[in-house]
Amino acid sequence: MSRARTTAAPPLGPQRPTPARPLPAADPAWSADPYADALRAGRGPLFLRRADGWLLPLDVERWCAEPDPADLEVLGRCEGAVLDVGCGPGRLVAALGAQGRRALGVDVSEAAVAHTVRRGGRALRASVFDPLPGTGRWDTALLMDGNIGIGGDPAALLHRMARVLTAGGLLLAETLPYPDVDERVTVRVTGPHDTPGAPFPWARLGTPALLRRARACGWRAADRWSTDGRTFVALRAPATATAG
Repeated sequence: MSRARTTAAPPLGPQRPTPARPLPAADPAWSADPYADALRAGRGPLFLRRADGWLLPLDVERWCAEPDPADLEVLGRCEGAVLDVGCGPGRLVAALGAQGRRALGVDVSEAAVAHTVRRGGRALRASVFDPLPGTGRWDTALLMDGNIGIGGDPAALLHRMARVLTAGGLLLAETLPYPDVDERVTVRVTGPHDTPGAPFPWARLGTPALLRRARACGWRAADRWSTDGRTFVALRAPATATAG
């Protein structure tokens, strides 16, 4: 377990940093009814559907359950104040709060934010590319459950995360357990019988692909590990925030 850093925790009040370039707004696709309905029910089936009909099952039951051993390993590595990007129904934010840790979840889904709050976590409905509270002062950021795919452009997301974190801050990201995967796709959220929602860009990365992209963006690899068939990477942000 890593020792918590001693930097001051960022306040959760509104902050309005001026980005170096225009950033994508929150994508409404994750607020589509199939996703909201699945979170309210606490179960799937729910999928990301690619244009060619390929389906990626989404693990709604695990997201709505208590943290499992792989999650607890990640939480044990968190330092200082934690921002959970794409927090979903809030299992990690709520667990950190129960430990007395400073944590905030961010998600574009109103249903996800409401679920997080009901679990006792703090959450904000926003995209990571929106102005966020405490920008530049978060000690740790989480990109779990495939959320390195947010926006469909891992380099842009990594640049943004470098601005959100403190210099040298910690990013804990979950990767695909298939090393060769490195793809950018357009997907839609859908249930088994629903009309798919609006299309949006997504990315899927194994550990080698994420490490390559992170190095190119000035990040330093700190660790990599696997637990219960899930794979993770710990990265240190550049000493100076990059534009993004």
